[in-house]
Amino acid sequence: MRKSWSCSWICPLEVIVQIRKLFFSSKGKMAPSSPPAMNMGCARQGRLRQRYEGCYRLVSGCIPYMIKEDGENSSSHDDHHVLDRVQVLMISTPKRSDLIFPKGGWEDDESIDEAACREAFEEAGVRGVLSRTPLGEWIFKSKSKQNSCGLEGACKGFMFALQVTELLESWPEQTTHGRRWVPVEEAYGLCRYDWMREALDKLKEQLLCAGDDGLCAPSPSLVEMPAPGSSPPSSSLYMVMPAVAEGAVALC
Repeated sequence: MRKSWSCSWICPLEVIVQIRKLFFSSKGKMAPSSPPAMNMGCARQGRLRQRYEGCYRLVSGCIPYMIKEDGENSSSHDDHHVLDRVQVLMISTPKRSDLIFPKGGWEDDESIDEAACREAFEEAGVRGVLSRTPLGEWIFKSKSKQNSCGLEGACKGFMFALQVTELLESWPEQTTHGRRWVPVEEAYGLCRYDWMREALDKLKEQLLCAGDDGLCAPSPSLVEMPAPGSSPPSSSLYMVMPAVAEGAVALC
């Protein structure tokens, strides 16, 4: 009688132990096949590596653009026709209704063009070919310091043209930055600040000077944007150009 009672509770206990072993064993085997937590890279945070020039925080950014195919009319050399085919990519920001171009702090471990490419990837999720010739340099104040006196929050920003070759479905800052393709002429009305419209003027000038057909094709004077996680190209481009009027105030 004692032996029968002992088996009655030992057998269920063994079953429970075996079930626990099977559960943890299968869990351990499944773990390696799960996707990595981050497979597209993270956006840089903070300003520990931020470059400054005197009281100015140095900023680098770009105007991503593409030129639509126009079928049988694509061979036209008319300047206005070419510019009608240009679209630029603008991004949204939290709690604001206006659109901006991707840009951010230029850090001390990258060249100015590498910084522009990085910001394009982090904020807009695009890669492409970056012109080495800046569209220009503008001085403005950061959004948080627009009402401050003096040069507090002052930024010196460099903008470049980026011919988009890849539009990514996921990018590091997609939760805070939406994106929108707009015709270049429509972009003027969406720009909040004069310096952004001036940068669009410079983009149009670059495209019209790039060749007979107005297309900005890759050449030795352009920088191919590296893929996330790859080593950036070596560059010694650290340009300083004459700044525009220091009274300009804009979102940084």
